[in-house]
Amino acid sequence: MRRREFITLLSGALATWPLTARTQQATKMPQIGVLSLGRGDKSDASLTTVNAFMPALRELGYTEGLNIAFERKFADGDANKLSGLARELVDRRVDAIVAFATPAARAAKQATTAIPIIAIAMADPVEDELVSSLARPGGNVTGTTLLGPELVSKRLQFLKEIVPGLSRVVVLWHPLAYGERTMAGMLKEIESTAQSLGTKLQIVPAASPDDLSSAFAAMTTERADGLIVFPSPMLFSQYSRIVTFAANNHLPAMYAAREGVELGGLASYGVNLPNLSRATAIYLDKILKGAKPGELPVQQPTKFELVINLKTASSLGLTISRDFLLIADEVIE
Repeated sequence: MRRREFITLLSGALATWPLTARTQQATKMPQIGVLSLGRGDKSDASLTTVNAFMPALRELGYTEGLNIAFERKFADGDANKLSGLARELVDRRVDAIVAFATPAARAAKQATTAIPIIAIAMADPVEDELVSSLARPGGNVTGTTLLGPELVSKRLQFLKEIVPGLSRVVVLWHPLAYGERTMAGMLKEIESTAQSLGTKLQIVPAASPDDLSSAFAAMTTERADGLIVFPSPMLFSQYSRIVTFAANNHLPAMYAAREGVELGGLASYGVNLPNLSRATAIYLDKILKGAKPGELPVQQPTKFELVINLKTASSLGLTISRDFLLIADEVIE
């Protein structure tokens, strides 16, 4: 090759190199962290919710391993592990973090103020100091909310309609599920409703999955007529155990999410969590395309589901009225 031809070829290569480098950088595969308080196995009801945004992402053109990658971290029900797992994701320099529910979102926010966080099913993100407002979150957190405090009284009212003569109700709650003000709001709501309905409450705490056995023992001594399971990511991950306990003790139970009914519980009232998760996919797509999380309004649910399991009602000796079945969004037979 002549010297002049070689120099011409070399010059052309050098001219095109920056464009090639920019193209490779632009098509760099996004690395997404997924953070959950749950266990990450099929016995965990929360896993369905965590994974629900994947089909929605595929509809938006993302395929795991092809043009997007995920680093999944599960705390196995132990909230104390969340901070360390969040820091691991930050150290991996992920491009965004998808956090299931408030505890994971708070751990992620404590670990980073720079990486975008898209949270699925926050209870009250303003009270829990995750966002400045629902309309303009500010900071690096956005996502969806399940409106936790506002629904607890409605669940007690529905349980009162389902169970004739309901007078003593045990409430299973996770005191650290959300922020202090949010949890106080939930307790105030249900205590006020119980007083108006003439129902006596027994509040039983469970701080971790290991505490459930002692919580179950405490509940059996009260001989309650019904059970209310407060919203909580930790309790959600333990729905299979709670449903089994309720069935073994012939206890009508009202859950915060339909997964409890699908596992054999009596009834649930709340938002469809997989739908919230699917909405998260749209926000993740926008953020990967340059949108700022602080400018994406937190999405609030517009529909709540009342789900009844007739087979469980029959096993409990309960007859659900026709009028009540008509207002149910879904009846499992």
